Amino acid sequence: MTTELTYLVLTLLLALVQVMLPAAARTVEFGSKWNAGARDTTPEARKPLTGRLERAQANLYETLPLFIGAVLIAQVADRTGVLTTWGAALYFWARVAYIPLYALGVPYIRSLVWLVSLAGLILILVALFI
Repeated sequence: MTTELTYLVLTLLLALVQVMLPAAARTVEFGSKWNAGARDTTPEARKPLTGRLERAQANLYETLPLFIGAVLIAQVADRTGVLTTWGAALYFWARVAYIPLYALGVPYIRSLVWLVSLAGLILILVALFI
């Protein structure tokens, strides 16, 4: 498996972790009875951590399809190389760093880290055209 595909797999595992983090925070906040129920109504999170974890997850999901598509196109088109390797690594590690920064409410640095993940995605896309 190529480095880019390895980072894609790791990013998908990270996405699963990001599904579990806000779910666990909601269970802590609202109880296991709420979690096991039908959740016809979901109360708004009262604890900042729960909301932050949900927003961090949503943020990942905004660019995840683009990352998946870019990596797979690079593989199929045989356009992998230094740019795609660095791009996939930057995207993944920035997304890992983004979670605690968002959860802790760290401003500015969180946005800078998001820009690093975007730069990683752009590197992969650029590699498709050169």
